[in-house]
Amino acid sequence: MPFTRRTRATVRALILGVACAAGVAPLAAQSTPSAWSRAGTEGEARFPGFRFADGGRLDTLRVHYTTLGRPVRDAAGVVTNAVLVLHGTGGSGRGFLNNGFAGELFGPGQLLDSATYYIILPDGIGHGRSSKPSDGLRARFPRYGYRDMVTAQERLLREQLGVTRLRLIIGTSMGCMHAFTWGWMYPGVADGMVPLACLPTQIAGRNRMLRTMAMDFIRTDPEWQGGEYTTQPRGLRAALGILFVMSSAPLVQQAQAPTQGGADSVIRAFLDARARTTDANDFLYQLDASSDYDPSPHLARIATPILHINSQDDLINPPELGIAERLDAQLPRARFINLPIGPATRGHGTHSVPVLWRDALRDFMATLPPR
Repeated sequence: MPFTRRTRATVRALILGVACAAGVAPLAAQSTPSAWSRAGTEGEARFPGFRFADGGRLDTLRVHYTTLGRPVRDAAGVVTNAVLVLHGTGGSGRGFLNNGFAGELFGPGQLLDSATYYIILPDGIGHGRSSKPSDGLRARFPRYGYRDMVTAQERLLREQLGVTRLRLIIGTSMGCMHAFTWGWMYPGVADGMVPLACLPTQIAGRNRMLRTMAMDFIRTDPEWQGGEYTTQPRGLRAALGILFVMSSAPLVQQAQAPTQGGADSVIRAFLDARARTTDANDFLYQLDASSDYDPSPHLARIATPILHINSQDDLINPPELGIAERLDAQLPRARFINLPIGPATRGHGTHSVPVLWRDALRDFMATLPPR
């Protein structure tokens, strides 16, 4: 099938949808230029001799971040208006700076107007412009997990930005799991948490199987060479195909590619585009970081009010498992919403479509104590 203008538009939409699902910004930003793409103040925290839970050590850990707005302090000097927003696997803090997310939440008069709130968008370890394997250490980079990532986020807030109290933690996908991890590692730090698109338990079942398949596609490729490759191994493309399956949804796929030839062209173009911008070691570490995630034994420590939102077309967290309902019932102040499938939902990527959950967020914020 010829690669027509319509097919190119479909590819751009598909890239945007899966990029949002994973929390990825660069390709989406190329397709949908926005005034938000240059918004915010960027900075970098440096932590000498950073030690990881697995025993590794990095001479200097760099954590890149973007902020919107300015901090407001009370009489005791405590910041009262900070909102931490945490991205998904493969993404970055600046991935939220687009019309579909920032344009619906951070603008004038909106729920998290950056003229009122101090919005903090960090790049997780191994992501964006923070320290990661592709900086040079490759497979010698220390193995990191979600607890390490949350520890680095807390140190960024406290040591670099002087923030010890959060109005909200909002997390999408991996950031959703980071929010639950924040809840038990640093109980009481946030007034409220909004985890989007995850479950408060270890990654198992199909979710883990898909991740294992993706990691094995890279590790078992002879071209990977133990991480010392000179060109990206072909197994990366297969691993990115797993990401596509995890992050997408049948309804939107059918609408975007209703013919056989169109479907072939769209998926091949998507994989070509993503493979050009993804490093195999980085991607492997990003997937493996979830191995230490399991807040379920610690739920009793999470007293923070929680608005937990998933969507019924999320293939990573399918509603038939009933896990969210069962475990959220153990949280004293949690409300769970499973958004119904509709023309605007995007499977797992619904977490980055705030028009679908903004009203629930507004209602939740109204229940929080005054700042």
